[in-house]
Amino acid sequence: MPDLFIDGAWSAATAGGRRRITCPATGETVGEVDEASDADTRRAIAAAAAAFADGAGDWPTTAIMERAVRLDRVAAGLRRDKDQIALAEALDTGKRLVEAECDIDDVASVFAHYAAVGQEPASGRIVDTGRAGIDSRIVTEPVGVCSLITPWNYPLLQASWKVAPCLLAGNTFVLKPSEITPHSTIHLIRLLQEAGLPAGVGNLVLGTGSGCGEPLSTDPRVDLVSFTGSLAVGRQLMANAATTVKRVALELGGKNPNIVFADADRDAALDNALTAVFLHSGQVCSAGARLLVQQSIAEEFVDALVDRARSIRPGTPLDPAAQIGSLTSAGHLAKVEAYVQRGIEEGARLRCGGRRPENPGLENGFFYLPTVFDNCRAEMHIVQEESFGPVLTAETFATEQEAIALANDSIYGLAGAVWTSNQAMADRVAARLRLGTVWINDYHPYVAQAEWGGYKQSGIGRELGDHGLAEYQEIKHIWRNCSPAPSGWFS
Repeated sequence: MPDLFIDGAWSAATAGGRRRITCPATGETVGEVDEASDADTRRAIAAAAAAFADGAGDWPTTAIMERAVRLDRVAAGLRRDKDQIALAEALDTGKRLVEAECDIDDVASVFAHYAAVGQEPASGRIVDTGRAGIDSRIVTEPVGVCSLITPWNYPLLQASWKVAPCLLAGNTFVLKPSEITPHSTIHLIRLLQEAGLPAGVGNLVLGTGSGCGEPLSTDPRVDLVSFTGSLAVGRQLMANAATTVKRVALELGGKNPNIVFADADRDAALDNALTAVFLHSGQVCSAGARLLVQQSIAEEFVDALVDRARSIRPGTPLDPAAQIGSLTSAGHLAKVEAYVQRGIEEGARLRCGGRRPENPGLENGFFYLPTVFDNCRAEMHIVQEESFGPVLTAETFATEQEAIALANDSIYGLAGAVWTSNQAMADRVAARLRLGTVWINDYHPYVAQAEWGGYKQSGIGRELGDHGLAEYQEIKHIWRNCSPAPSGWFS
């Protein structure tokens, strides 16, 4: 069966390109998919544009409650097919199956949330003009054709954050997942088709950014570009979009501080520090890869963390004893290795990890051991730059003010945490951190109802919550004079 979905039909790539997908944990082939060209992407954009302008389904003018019904059907399909989708995503990404299963639960919750939002349509915000006989209100309308570009670490989760609000708002879209992790996204499109999405409203292209991605940010028929991925690519997409003044929504990662004060619950802070950085082998945009520990407990805390990190067991997706999976590609493994080597050259002390595991059965996968550096300084490359791997840097601080200053010393501002039993201090620090999400005595949880996004070079705009929907809406002011009369200006 062909793997591109354009104008309501599954389609093969026009140039006949195919890509073999391998499991990064085992090296085994898990599938082969069509690889689109620019021409295929332009066909998909044309279909989305036609569907938005005058498509048979009239999606932009369909009642929001009806659009919500389609999203609810998708949520039900995700729950029904959870085992199949989770397995596909685990094999594509190399993550543990149990992690992939949690991801699919989260994906279903995103569609269910926006389905619920659509059951309470607003009639518009009434504006008090101070004049009798004037009906003035603010209404929202869909932006138009949206390019949705998603990364390889959480393929379906990141797609859900974009697709669900995009559709609820009445837009049409072209979705391009990472070329190395396409299978769960293909399944999502099948669920949208099953839910009765009109032809042309949702389109899927597969392939590389250089091979098929350029029109997604340059084609004048595209009205919005939503991208999750690297800072370098985000900058390029933003520049491309500027030529036609497209709207952009960018989530570009971070170097996230995890601050531990001396009065924190030591066991909870330690356990969560491990989860913060080593979940999904550190391939998480909000990973707490920058540990800041108060000086009076730093030595003891880091020693205990290193001891725990050494015992984390790597393994393949279906290994029930595995605690951490593989990195997602050979190229990414090489980047992490170079990053660690640079840390050593900069003078940071390597406490554990820093190499590939020697466990039998893992030699064909892109595994890297949990790695901890201490004696780190804020100016080091490994402290400032994102490794996107299982690498933790530890720094120390003396005072509350120093902790805040260190945490904010970054071009990024996505997320971070504060660990302390002093509620007033936790609130003060959270208020001063220039981060889109701050956890207090916790790390990593999120809900679909709460906005997600970053300050500074972590991106532009928000996903999830009310603002995540607003990204896909235009604001229109409608002024109605109920008692029209001559103005008298030129009588």
